Amino acid sequence: MATVTEGGNTAGRLSENEIRPAELLAGQEAAFARDVARLQHRFAEFVTVSCPACGAAGSEQAFEKYGFSFKSCNGCKTLYMSPRPSEEVMADYYRNSENYAYWAEHIFPASESARREKIHKPWLARVLAYCDRFQVGRGTLLEIGPGFGTFSSLAIEQRAFARVMAVEPTPELAEACRRRGVVVFEKRVEDLAEGEIAEADVVAAFEVIEHLFEPSRLLTGISRVLRPGGLLVLSCPNGQGFDVAVLGPGSKAVDTEHVNLFNPTSLSLLVRTCGFEVLEVSTPGRLDAEFVHDVIVRGEYDVTGQPFLRRVLLDEWERLGSDFQQFLADHQLSSHLWLVARKPAEGNRSRGKFTKVK
Repeated sequence: MATVTEGGNTAGRLSENEIRPAELLAGQEAAFARDVARLQHRFAEFVTVSCPACGAAGSEQAFEKYGFSFKSCNGCKTLYMSPRPSEEVMADYYRNSENYAYWAEHIFPASESARREKIHKPWLARVLAYCDRFQVGRGTLLEIGPGFGTFSSLAIEQRAFARVMAVEPTPELAEACRRRGVVVFEKRVEDLAEGEIAEADVVAAFEVIEHLFEPSRLLTGISRVLRPGGLLVLSCPNGQGFDVAVLGPGSKAVDTEHVNLFNPTSLSLLVRTCGFEVLEVSTPGRLDAEFVHDVIVRGEYDVTGQPFLRRVLLDEWERLGSDFQQFLADHQLSSHLWLVARKPAEGNRSRGKFTKVK
């Protein structure tokens, strides 16, 4: 939640201020700083891990942020925090996060209209297009980590699916979803009891997998509640995206909560390893160029000696910025990553081939 969630590239120009109003940032940043301090206080409980995508132990130091170390996997190039908070520390962090409570009380309500129109409507249209393209029914939609509940409530209002449910372990956010009429299971999907939830036709997890201690457990839990032939839709930051590549630890995608920064190849590898068939991968982000532009304007990144970046992101920003962002999205270079996969039908458990889609 400390970063900005993006939508696809079909809803028109999107600015950061629309979804994180400037007048609310001071309060949000103060709440986040207190959360970071709590994590730093429990650093002795952090644990060293291997690559969360491919399991390889070999890595190189990528950078540090807030005193925490991020590695780059020698194999699949996933960026990941190690040592990272233990599962117990993570659970306590999210359960008592002042930052999450602030978002639920202030930022989500203030930015609701813009998020609904420019993010969640395009998301829903994209998910429904996946259903049509891959011939999946619109019986039950399950959203993992729905936040304020805008996407799920929109799906209910538009009657996009016969039934809409959500899994949200953070109390303030679960209650926000209930107020919007969403049926919520206040726990992690991997903690659902057998048969507790009906099999879903589509499971969507937007900006969730990057937060998890062991992402494969999320995928295993999803597989248990997704019907054979059903669709899995994931979105998350792309660790090889433009603003991460340029800014490194200065990127908004890099924070204490994003302990896994996958890339198109490594996320596909993880999803296939967990038994899914990967159908499509894309990077439909719309804010990478703006993020870097803003950092340059504030004097926090020096483009001296980089004439191309200076021209596109500063001198001719109004003319070239939008087209440059579209180029990033079209060539899997944006820092916002989407993946759609299918749970194989019973009796057909062979792993699907990865199809790279621009």
